[in-house]
Amino acid sequence: MCGIVGAVAERNITAILVEGLKRLEYRGYDSAGVAVYTNDEKLERLRRPGKVSELEQALAEEPLVGRLGIAHTRWATHGAPCERNAHPHFSGDLAVVHNGIIENHEALREQLKALGYVFTSDTDTEVIAHLLNHKLKDLHDLSVALKATVKELHGAYGLSVISAKQPDRLVAARSGSPLVIGLGLGENFLASDQLALRQVTDRFMYLEEGDIAEIRRDSVQIWDVNGQAVERQTVQYSDGAEAADKGEFRHYMLKEIHEQPAVVQRTLEGRLSQNQVLVQAFGPQAAELFAKVRNVQIVACGTSYHAGMVARYWLEELAGIPCQVEVASEFRYRKVVVQPDTLFVTISQSGETADTLAALRNAKELGFLASLAICNVGISSLVRESDLTLLTQAGREIGVASTKAFTTQLVGLLLLTLSLGQVRGTLGKDVEATLVEELRRLPTRLGEALAMDSTVEKIAELFAEKNHTLFLGRGAQFPVAMEGALKLKEISYIHAEAYPAGELKHGPLALVDNDMPVVTVAPNNELLEKLKSNLQEVRARGGELIVFADEQAGMTNGEGTHVIHMPHIHDILSPILYTIPLQLLSYYVAVLKGTDVDQPRNLAKSVTVE
Repeated sequence: MCGIVGAVAERNITAILVEGLKRLEYRGYDSAGVAVYTNDEKLERLRRPGKVSELEQALAEEPLVGRLGIAHTRWATHGAPCERNAHPHFSGDLAVVHNGIIENHEALREQLKALGYVFTSDTDTEVIAHLLNHKLKDLHDLSVALKATVKELHGAYGLSVISAKQPDRLVAARSGSPLVIGLGLGENFLASDQLALRQVTDRFMYLEEGDIAEIRRDSVQIWDVNGQAVERQTVQYSDGAEAADKGEFRHYMLKEIHEQPAVVQRTLEGRLSQNQVLVQAFGPQAAELFAKVRNVQIVACGTSYHAGMVARYWLEELAGIPCQVEVASEFRYRKVVVQPDTLFVTISQSGETADTLAALRNAKELGFLASLAICNVGISSLVRESDLTLLTQAGREIGVASTKAFTTQLVGLLLLTLSLGQVRGTLGKDVEATLVEELRRLPTRLGEALAMDSTVEKIAELFAEKNHTLFLGRGAQFPVAMEGALKLKEISYIHAEAYPAGELKHGPLALVDNDMPVVTVAPNNELLEKLKSNLQEVRARGGELIVFADEQAGMTNGEGTHVIHMPHIHDILSPILYTIPLQLLSYYVAVLKGTDVDQPRNLAKSVTVE
């Protein structure tokens, strides 16, 4: 979603702000802006719709030079994406940038208009600027005024403010939208993601829910939700910023697809003994809690929801535990009946997904046995607020369309399944030992699937002039088909949908003709023969088939049928393997279509608002 960068230093900080915005481009945005307290001792700003490069060009023509500033990339929620709605927003001598949504902005707007404030944008953020300006008239100190201001804000926000009258500091507040402070020598920084600041520091301090921070060149002061002065832990990173570079790849997405053997290996490291999963990988209390689990409720959004759907098959087949999977935005707004001893599992790449976080917080009031987060970001809100955690170790994912985050989530969920089956005694030791061995081989199998890159690139040409695609799968491959359809629509803008193959005769078959390719995943399992029958129904209607089939499935090319042979793998792990060619297919189709692969239109990487 939106991105924030701020800095206070003894050097010109404009280039730092712009570079920070560039590093946040992966989150998705439609405009960018910067405000600087200049050497002329006044606040000046530049804002531009579109890419950060447009703002950078404007700054080259009209330089802003100063030692205090804030910058922002906006993803429109209130008001159209245009210059007057872009951040920062001004009120008198104040400049404000804001991530999130202020739910009571209309009521506050009317109050502020009655006080004589004039609004120049359609945003909810401008309300914050004017309200803070009003508070400052009596309270004078910027931090004190911000504390009073946020008490009147309802909703989610991560925000930062600078003032021409107090040019030695920037202040910030966090409620439902992440913020991190970067610590330097004689200079300090603020951002919505530490990636934005890796070019200037490797030391970070993460604000917690309800925190207010005052950041000066040589000091940082933080107050918690109760107004008490607190210290937050400083985290130092030793890895470089190379994860933000594409390297030899044309796009981040392709790089991240090819990273999957390595990141899956990382996800498995330290979590397997010779024949078992190490249950303590989920936390010191995991074994005790898992022994009590009789049901599992999984809640997630988007790609993570598809991972949860695969896990339902695993949990019921291997661990013998009933499992429900629900989209977080639906779960949080309906009346839920909680079965006794239910483990509440959330899945998220960022750990800051607004709907998933809200569902977790609601679940704490509903009587679930415990909460478990499968997440990629160790310092995220989801991780901090859950009882148990498994970090997926996928590393930074820049492409908006999730790839390596999905496969590592699947690995984490399979580890959870095996752990629950082990502790509860419902999974045979021989079965677990076999699957542990298969997990050890999984990175090699993924590498073999990636070696099919050029074959999939050639198949992608079949989609160059197509506008619709149908994806089919059976059993645990149905959610994989759903993920394949999601990837294709996300980045190529081709309409795509997925169905269980057995549902063809119940409606989707009416859509099949020679203009609608049908993509199918076909591992060699007990459903293969039934799947072959479904595919014959497609060919009989003139549909063109693209089949990713197990090399032992006995499927061959024919008229209108294109078979890509996949390495043989244990059926339980096949959803992870068969995800790879579908990712590659969507990527190469998008390249042919000429779309913005890493930053598809209308989408954002981290959905931190409803």
